[in-house]
Formats: sequence, structure tokens, C-alpha cells
Amino acid sequence: MNMDDDLRSIQGVRDQIRSSKKALEVLSAWSQQDIDRLVKNVMEHCHKQAEYLAKLAVEETGFGKWEDKVLKNTLAGPVLYESIKDMKTVGVIREDQGGHYYEVAVPVGVIAALVPSTNPTSTVIYKSLIALKGANTIIFSPHPNARKAIRTTVELVRDALKANGAPVDAVQVIGEPLTMEATSELMKHRDVGLILATGGPGMVKAAYSSGNPAIGVGAGNGPAYIEKSADVKTAVRHIIESKTFDNGTICASEQSIVTEAVLESEVTGELTAQGGYMLPDADIEKLGKFILRANGTMNPVIVGKSAEKIAELAGIQVPRGTKVLVARQTEVSHKNGYSREKLCPILAFYVERNWEACCERCIELLRNEGSGHTMTIHSKDEKIIREFALKKPVSRLLVNTTGSLGGTGATTGLAPALTLGCGSVGKSSTSDNITPLNLINIRRVAYGTKELSDLRGGAPAPGAANVSVGGVNVTQDQVEAIVRSVLSRLR
Repeated sequence: MNMDDDLRSIQGVRDQIRSSKKALEVLSAWSQQDIDRLVKNVMEHCHKQAEYLAKLAVEETGFGKWEDKVLKNTLAGPVLYESIKDMKTVGVIREDQGGHYYEVAVPVGVIAALVPSTNPTSTVIYKSLIALKGANTIIFSPHPNARKAIRTTVELVRDALKANGAPVDAVQVIGEPLTMEATSELMKHRDVGLILATGGPGMVKAAYSSGNPAIGVGAGNGPAYIEKSADVKTAVRHIIESKTFDNGTICASEQSIVTEAVLESEVTGELTAQGGYMLPDADIEKLGKFILRANGTMNPVIVGKSAEKIAELAGIQVPRGTKVLVARQTEVSHKNGYSREKLCPILAFYVERNWEACCERCIELLRNEGSGHTMTIHSKDEKIIREFALKKPVSRLLVNTTGSLGGTGATTGLAPALTLGCGSVGKSSTSDNITPLNLINIRRVAYGTKELSDLRGGAPAPGAANVSVGGVNVTQDQVEAIVRSVLSRLR
């Protein structure tokens, strides 16, 4: 019987889910020591191919720089491993000293994982490790434009599973034909325990609408505020380093600079000195029309490209060696591409009269796009930093560091992660940097420590024996009856 591609792909996913459940039965019986050893060996096996995978991703997608993707693969491998290696994720993970309460980790089960084309290999490594650490199994739905890089990475993980005596079907990827129907079936199947959705807003929304629990991310549109007490030279260096890292493909990277009028000349001077190009008005208009398509979405041809390549594509002239294109702006709207997420080395530049106005501008930018995600502040004034922390609708406020590497935990104390929750304000189920602890359920075992009478403040229950008369226990009701009888005789 011949089936159409959509039917064949749906059946293929169903078969994969069945085999994933069998692998889950095996892994869920492993000890913490066995799981930890497996995670370590998978990490080491993948890390040996970090450069190969990075080059493969750039070759296939055309996004970013392979040298920076090596660092992404390292963040998803050894850096992540050091962060999670001592986590208790299997069996009894916590108990009180009195023995009246303890917690048992339970895998969430089969995980459906969506993989973006901007970070294909690092996302597979990262999600495989955090899933396995919780004794879960995982099935990847690859982005069509990065399927080779994603499938190659999955095969490396499966090789490591086999070498360590683990069921290879603990980690799988949707095969050919790769259809939307297959991804939909994966997300909606009743035997999927959780969806890890990293990708475009449409796919994330579909994950949350699937009927299965989901952890998704929102768009990033983080402003970088340079406050007047900041070390401007260092602040600009951080911003340019971040915005050019892998050509801006990390969603936590800065999308605009906001600063005060008293700093304008100093900031623009540093931007120019460090490789930024302040676009003239005519080029701002020309590039603005190029970065947004007619339907209001970002032009995909700019994603992950260098500043010079984008300028060439848009038909504008920039100095050789330009690292970032900077456009002076006064408006924030969904129709203004400069005030939205741009996964490439383009920055909007806003100048406000004081720090309070800068604060409001940052909020306006985040509400336009990127609520709940990330922003950075460069300042030495702890009072202002605290004010921003209390008011900004973000899950990560990064101080005096780079957005891309700070948000993912490489240059900050945040958990190393490539899936960054945006909280309820960003329509996400969590505001965490996602770790294995987000991929386990906790069974709580609680012993009785009180009786109902204790909850009533020590008062006995009606009819309870609590008085001894001549060595004989009588109830409160009986005592009250005797008292009433004696009082009636005295009258």
C-alpha cells in the first residue's frame, strides 16, 4: 500500500514515539550514577566534533560564523556539563533530617524538541544532555534548512548511547519525509510528556496549543542601556562583541542602544572607533525598507549575515571593516524594523534626556517585542540598576556584560542554556534558563506529623474521653450531663 508523504511521516513519528517509550522504560530504571556517567560520555563524544559540527551548520544554513558556533557547541557541552553534573535528578533527590518528608525525581517522559536553524548543532547537544540527565528520552523535529547538521549531531549522540550500553532510541530525530504533519503529530501525541520549543513564534504557539505541556521561548528584543556612570568604552565593546557574536543569531543579543543626551557624542564616538557605522538618514530609510518584508516579518536573508554583507544586499556603501550597522531612531512600533528583534549586526540607537526617560524607552521597546526575555544595563549606579530590576518586564537583566553570552550563562552566574524562558509576560510557562530540573516531575512523600485534634488547638473532639472520675474515663458530654443534673437538683 502506497501512502502520501504526510501519512508516511505521521506513521514514522508514531513508530518513533513507541520506541522512545521503550527506551524510557530502560533509562528510568538506571541509577543516578549510571545516568551521570552516560551524560558525561555523550558530552565528551560530541565535544570532540565541535568544530566539524560548527562548520557543517554554517555550510548548510549560511548563518553566523563557524568559530563562534564552536563556542556555542562548547557552551552546550562542557560548560553545561559542569553546571549540571552534580544535580540530583534520579531517585530520592531531597529529604528532611527528621525523615518525615522526601522527594523523588520522576522523568517527564518522552520529550518533543523543536530545533531552530540559527543554533542547530548546539541546541541538539544541549537538549540531549538536559533530557538524558533527567532520565528522559527525546525526539527532535529539525528545522528544514538545517536538517543535515541536526541529524548528524543526533547520530553522534546515538553513537555515544550505543557505546555506553544505553538504548539508542532514547535520542531520535524525525526522518524523511520531513513534513509539518509529522511535527504536529509529535507535539500532539498523547504519549509525549513535554515539548521543548525553540524556534519561531508560530511554532512556539503551536506547541502551547498542542494539548501537551510545553516550555517555549519568546522573541528577544533586548535594549542595551548605557547610563551616564558607565564605562562607555567597555560598554560599547561589550555590545559590539555581543551583536557580532555568530553574527547576532542568539536571541539574547542586544537589539538597540538607549542612552542619555549627555553621553551621545561619547557613545557615538566609541561606536565609530570600535567598528560601528552610524548610518546617514538616506541609508537608514533604505535599509529599513529592506529588513522588513511586505507582510511585516523580518527579511530572512539578513539573519546571521555580517554587517558588510547586509549592506551589500541592501545596496548601501559602508566602510571596509564595519562590524555593526547603527541607525538613529525616535520611533518604536511594530512597523519599524529597527525597533524589533534583528538576528544580525543591526542596532537601533535612541537618545533620551535623562535616565527616567531611558527607562521608559526600554520598557516601550520591550512591550513592542521581547517582553519577558532579556535586556542589558551598563552602569555603576546600584540605585539605578535596582530601579531597572524592579520595573523592567524581562526575565534576565544583565549588568555590565554582553547580552548574547550573558543571557545564555557563559559570562554570568545564570544557568548555561540555549532555551531561555520568558515568563508569563512573554507568554512562556517559565522564566528560567532551562536546565534538567525543568525536565523532571517531583513526587513528594510526606508522613503524618499531626492529628486533627492538634489542628483544633488541642481541643478534644466531641465525645472524646478526656476526664477520669474514680479511675473511670468519661467523655466531655457525660461530664456536662452530670453537671446539668446536679444544678437542677440544687434549684
